[in-house]
Amino acid sequence: MSVFNPHRTTAGVDEAGRGPLAGPVVAAAVILDPARPIAGLADSKRLSARRRERLAVEIEAHALAWALGRAEVAEIDRINILQASLRAMERAVAGLGVVPDLALVDGDQAPGLACEVRTLIRGDALEPVIGAASILAKVARDRELAALDARYPGYGFARHKGYPTPQHLQALQCLGPCPEHRSSFAPVRRVIATRRK
Repeated sequence: MSVFNPHRTTAGVDEAGRGPLAGPVVAAAVILDPARPIAGLADSKRLSARRRERLAVEIEAHALAWALGRAEVAEIDRINILQASLRAMERAVAGLGVVPDLALVDGDQAPGLACEVRTLIRGDALEPVIGAASILAKVARDRELAALDARYPGYGFARHKGYPTPQHLQALQCLGPCPEHRSSFAPVRRVIATRRK
């Protein structure tokens, strides 16, 4: 149960994809409907993929508003992953179509928004509205990485979602980076440098 004033319009904001070596960073913003509570909202990383998918359908159907924002690989490489994540969050909130009174943002870095912003470390586990945003962002990004797996076979994107697993690092060494790899991230940068020799 949220500790924040229920009479204010509150958006939860979170992102997925800061740590992977490939693919976009995707953010979500959600304004829940107090009259239509959704059971089981939590940090998306603690939920099974099937549970996340089911909750995402429920959130999209019952929330007062929700939107996604993103930053592509080229932008991540140009401005760094932190700044790209904040921009994705700003785009998600802008996509809501309404300006919330308050945005609760997971983490300790605040995006530049037109409303009051409060950051909460582990907010996706503490505030249901941030948990809802976490779920939408994770589900959307996982779907994109599954699609990338079909476009760039051999890397295993559908399994590891771009994270630097041993399987992914081995594929990166064998195949070299694809256009969706983040060249500013050290493991990718090292492979690029090695292949130029």
